Amino acid sequence: MKVKDFFYDLPEELIAQEPIKDRDSSRLMVLHKNSGEIDHKTFKNIKDYLKVGDCLVLNDTRVLPARLYGYKEGTGAQIEFVLIKRMNGDIWEVILKPGRKAKVGSRFIFGDGLLKAEVIEIVEEGNRLVRFEYDGIFEHILDKVGLMPLPPYITKRLEDSERYQTVYSKNKGSAAAPTAGLHFTQNLLDELRGMGVNIVYITLHVGLGTFRPVKVENILEHKMHSEFYSINEDACSIINEAKNNGKKIVAVGTTSCRVLETVGNADGRVLPGSGNTDIFIYPGYKFKVVDMLITNFHLPESTLIMLVSALVGRENTLNAYKTAVEERYRFFSFGDAMMIIDS
Repeated sequence: MKVKDFFYDLPEELIAQEPIKDRDSSRLMVLHKNSGEIDHKTFKNIKDYLKVGDCLVLNDTRVLPARLYGYKEGTGAQIEFVLIKRMNGDIWEVILKPGRKAKVGSRFIFGDGLLKAEVIEIVEEGNRLVRFEYDGIFEHILDKVGLMPLPPYITKRLEDSERYQTVYSKNKGSAAAPTAGLHFTQNLLDELRGMGVNIVYITLHVGLGTFRPVKVENILEHKMHSEFYSINEDACSIINEAKNNGKKIVAVGTTSCRVLETVGNADGRVLPGSGNTDIFIYPGYKFKVVDMLITNFHLPESTLIMLVSALVGRENTLNAYKTAVEERYRFFSFGDAMMIIDS
């Protein structure tokens, strides 16, 4: 299976540069999993496709202000850090620009000295492990000196950083937002609960690997990035009860989907736990847990469009994306949504 099998043409002007005013007023493409038929709706209409006892699974990760601008100690040369993953304590994996200024032992200063860092190791793909130094609580320091790490295809300044957070974000740790969840409002969630839809939260800290291009021709040779996840007993009990009752498990976003398929067993039941997942879902994969998926429109040739293709089929996926382009849907992080339903 080739990477080029997941290519589609996307006019640049369809890449959403900012969120729309009302989160749940974005457009919604409803894609029928079995027939490939398409309906055009508004995001609020997801409630028309959910029934009493169905289970909506959301990722409650919160994006860190993970982009840091500072300078090199001694020379004053400017540097940019993007935090990727907390390795242990105050040691983080980061992307640096320009990388040539970041040899082992190099030291950097951010926020007039509120935060300092020393490079301790050069790792895969030129990323660095750095040890941060500060007084106080690291997350509080980040709130003062860090910026929201918007994806590279968004070039417009974001006026309100909370618009790159879900309304239910809770556990800090992501370098990117779980963007399917950006469409939800608290009122919509309350409506769904009032309908008898179960809503549970899991955590997956999204890394910038989600934007990393697949650089091999054969997708089977691609090495998937690893991300931390956590799912507790209460969430598992609700999901498993829904499964036992023949109800639908609806993953909100590819991140939630990857967690559920990581912790699911052969019987489609999920087990509590935490750890790192590098699960790579592409056509041919047999889903154990997830029945339906709410997601955004993803980059051509990305692992995310491959995951969608695994659930609904490559031809149906590419046809849906072709239709989305023709109908002028908004793409990527601040774009419109797709709901894949089990019919």
